[in-house]
Amino acid sequence: MANNLYIAATGPESGKSTLVLGVMETLSRRIHNIGFFRPVIKAVKPLDNDIQLVLNRYNPGLSYDDTYGCTYAEAREMIATGQIKELLNTILSKYKKLERQCDFVLCEGTDYTGVSSALEFDFNAQVASNLGCPVMIVINGNGKDPDDIADAVRVAGKALDVRHCTVAAACINRIEPDQMKAVGDALAINQTDTSQVYLLPVDASLENPTVGDIITALGARLLSGGPEALNREVLDCKVAAMQLPHFLDHISDGTLVITPGDRADIQLCSTVMAFAQGCPSLAGILLTGGIEAAPQIVKVVKGLPGPSLPVMLVNDDTYVAAIKVHEVPPTIAHDNERKIARALGLFESYIDGKTFADQIVESKSETMTPIMFQYRLIERAKTLPKHILLAEGAEDRILRAAEILIRRQVCDLTLLGDEAEINRKAAVLGLDVSGAHIVDPINSEWLEDFTQTFFELRKKKGVTIEMARDAVLDPSCFGTMMVHKGHVDGMVSGAVHSTANTIRPSLQIIKTKPDCSIVSSVFLMCLADRVLVYGDCAVNPDPNAAELADIAVSSADTARHFGIEPLVAMCSYSSGTSGKGENVDKVREATEIARKARPDLKIEGPIQYDAAVDAGVAKTKMPNSDVAGRATVFIFPDLDTGNNLYKAVQRSSGAVAIGPVLQGLKKPVNDLSRGCLVTDIVNTVAVTAIMAQTD
Repeated sequence: MANNLYIAATGPESGKSTLVLGVMETLSRRIHNIGFFRPVIKAVKPLDNDIQLVLNRYNPGLSYDDTYGCTYAEAREMIATGQIKELLNTILSKYKKLERQCDFVLCEGTDYTGVSSALEFDFNAQVASNLGCPVMIVINGNGKDPDDIADAVRVAGKALDVRHCTVAAACINRIEPDQMKAVGDALAINQTDTSQVYLLPVDASLENPTVGDIITALGARLLSGGPEALNREVLDCKVAAMQLPHFLDHISDGTLVITPGDRADIQLCSTVMAFAQGCPSLAGILLTGGIEAAPQIVKVVKGLPGPSLPVMLVNDDTYVAAIKVHEVPPTIAHDNERKIARALGLFESYIDGKTFADQIVESKSETMTPIMFQYRLIERAKTLPKHILLAEGAEDRILRAAEILIRRQVCDLTLLGDEAEINRKAAVLGLDVSGAHIVDPINSEWLEDFTQTFFELRKKKGVTIEMARDAVLDPSCFGTMMVHKGHVDGMVSGAVHSTANTIRPSLQIIKTKPDCSIVSSVFLMCLADRVLVYGDCAVNPDPNAAELADIAVSSADTARHFGIEPLVAMCSYSSGTSGKGENVDKVREATEIARKARPDLKIEGPIQYDAAVDAGVAKTKMPNSDVAGRATVFIFPDLDTGNNLYKAVQRSSGAVAIGPVLQGLKKPVNDLSRGCLVTDIVNTVAVTAIMAQTD
């Protein structure tokens, strides 16, 4: 069941507010607590109209500040400085805070304020993908050829597919009534699935701005007229530059009169018309030039019976004011019950509520983006904070990562190294790591205990007490001993030291789990739309069949531990029984061993990578397999294959590779690549903390 939906327009003036209102009304009949979120709003002030509309009608208990990600100014600045990932993370973080409060969240995309339509739609697709939302496309059909509309639906669908978004539905809005059938026919010819496309005709009463819209857009001051006057619809506007008799010939119902503030004749005549039988009913008067009505005119107006005609004042001259009025878009204000009722009536007349709701609820997105996965890692690590050690505490990248981990409260943190050096380096880098513990092995109160323990563990291997002291002074060994003794819950090392230097003390001190014969590694490969598990890519050069089976089982358990359903592919250069050779036979034997050890797991092998990952290839090569075409865990026959493949995928596809994650140890110790980035360190610490939660 889906718990969210993203409404994204392909361009401006799509009328998506009507869709927002209709979707909220429909879903609120079956879902109790619905939230509303906008990734980007125009500004903090004035308040966003659609947020006010939804909160006021459907969920007044939500905080306004929780319902948006950032402002256009903030988004533009981050995009201009190349911080698109940081922007998406900001939006995701705000969204997740709201999601925790609600059973369902409806998201409304951006409003197209001066940005290329193609670029802005792609931005909405990126946001929807990273929020895990299926998308409802909204297209403005006003004045467009039916074939062009059908093409727009197809292009929008392809653009969303590129961003790995699930399309829940499409709505063509504001179609001319006499074009409805032609648009439907064009869609039937050009679309493969028209059941997801809804058509709404243009509605004149929703096409016009109100007096309130004019006041908001122009920053006008209301001189007369009560709150009820703000909902008057502006059907036309006229600049009063003629003499009075000629001016009257050009006035009709719903006209907004625009006139300089010193045209007393126009002001007085327009006001009196509101009470004269047979005269047009004006929407209001807009005075320009910053000139208020003369006191004598005000006195006459106040003496008239009944509600007064709304009179507004702007500082702009008449020409500029008229241009601005023509550019004011219509809105559905939260207090305009007439427009709300009309919008809901239009939606319900053309869209069957039950069918639509069923379709939305069933259109759950299966996409898992790198940003989403990394966010979930951090949030999961925070649920039960653990104490993690960074063994190379004075390294620049480690210090930068430490500050991030402390600020985000991911875990308790200890840095290993000389305290004076760590503090000096942090000061030079402008970092605050005061929230971390610092342990110096040379001056540690644990040094003698660790030395004696290491000696007892390794004396049968010829280690003397002096050799034990030298060994534990190594940061990786001292840190491993801290994990072993329970002073910390896990360790991360390797930004400076080799993988062997990190793993060796773990094998000597912590040792493997009782049901595991070998320590191995996996990388969590965050592709554009999913997360895969690759193993072993860092530890074992050439495992035998039994070891390969052990790696497969451990990797499957690691995948499940991080929320990935394990469908295990034992990779080789042949699929099924088609090939022969020593390496193929090893993979075939390992597959059988793994299946017997864990009959609960779905394991296929030997299988080629393309058959494991591509459903089309799988249908040809292994049509009866439960894993082929759907694999999530990939086990490679040797380190040469695994290491090269993960790096090839990482570099050629832009995938985020988290790891290596070491598996098989009694307590979590994880290795870093010496070329790691700060983000890699943060991710690895989060992974280690999650592993410690289970242990």
